[in-house]
Amino acid sequence: MEYRFKRIASPVGLLTLAAKGDKLTAILWESEIDGRVPLGEMVEDPAFPILVKTEQQLNEYFAGARTRFELDLDFSGTEFQKEVWAALLEIPFGETRSYGEIARRIGRPKAVRAVGAANGRNPISIVAPCHRVIGSSGKLTGFAGGLDNKALLLKLEGRKS
Repeated sequence: MEYRFKRIASPVGLLTLAAKGDKLTAILWESEIDGRVPLGEMVEDPAFPILVKTEQQLNEYFAGARTRFELDLDFSGTEFQKEVWAALLEIPFGETRSYGEIARRIGRPKAVRAVGAANGRNPISIVAPCHRVIGSSGKLTGFAGGLDNKALLLKLEGRKS
């Protein structure tokens, strides 16, 4: 089964939404690094239902009218990565966690760097809020969409960065 995709304009730049079947598989950045999120063959399909639903919910999020996404997700990665990405989904809107807190949350307190690497490969940015993960000092650290966009997303959610 091939992937369907559509591109949407957003306050954080052009985003590419990708789906397989009836589940969202990726939200990719305009400045995406090749291979960060491996996907199969993709066919543009702007009317594909899960992509239309994702666009609607993202627009509501950016407008300040949505604090929680209600989308079926399909994460493709290692079991460890999937544990990290599941932990991201538990971070409440407007709050942040450190990489160390995520590592402890998944029962791997010494895996802080591995959590950082998994966070960096999160295929479903914004919806799986990797932007809510910060350094232990409270500083903003690496983000596939760029630190300016990370700061913008956190500000949108009411956090002063």
